[in-house]
Amino acid sequence: MAKKSRKNQQQGGTPATVALTSAGVPFTLHAYDHDPSHPSYGEEAAEAMGVSPDRVFKTLVADVDGTLTVAVVPVAGSLDLKALASAVGGKRAAMADPALAERTTGYVRGGISPLGQRKRLPTVLDASAATHPTICVSAGRRGLEVELSPDDLAGLTEAILAPVGRA
Repeated sequence: MAKKSRKNQQQGGTPATVALTSAGVPFTLHAYDHDPSHPSYGEEAAEAMGVSPDRVFKTLVADVDGTLTVAVVPVAGSLDLKALASAVGGKRAAMADPALAERTTGYVRGGISPLGQRKRLPTVLDASAATHPTICVSAGRRGLEVELSPDDLAGLTEAILAPVGRA
């Protein structure tokens, strides 16, 4: 199995796209030229794909009472840390150390996907995702997004839907 995943990754796949393909989930891959000087990876993705920023979601890793937790929120807004803690039954949340987030997920900052992470983390998907037929999230590297239904994303990540984003 690992050899197949490595082969898929060498052919342009990432752990996220391999997970989607293995699960038989329909998705559309969007590649664009990433500009490292752009101030926001998510807004850059929305602009490059010509998609409304409220349909492009960023993947953030936070520490909730000592447990790394993934929050998936629209790039047009920010994460409400109190709401995230509440959604998972915690008291306090803070953004995780970027190096720890990278080591734990297996992805680099700006390319962290909620899918195919090295270690499965509790995941919360902002409730606004349910208002769209499809949303875009990182496919596992900068300049690569995957478009899929919010229901499929929530199912694959075992995400809780909760209002954790703020405009």
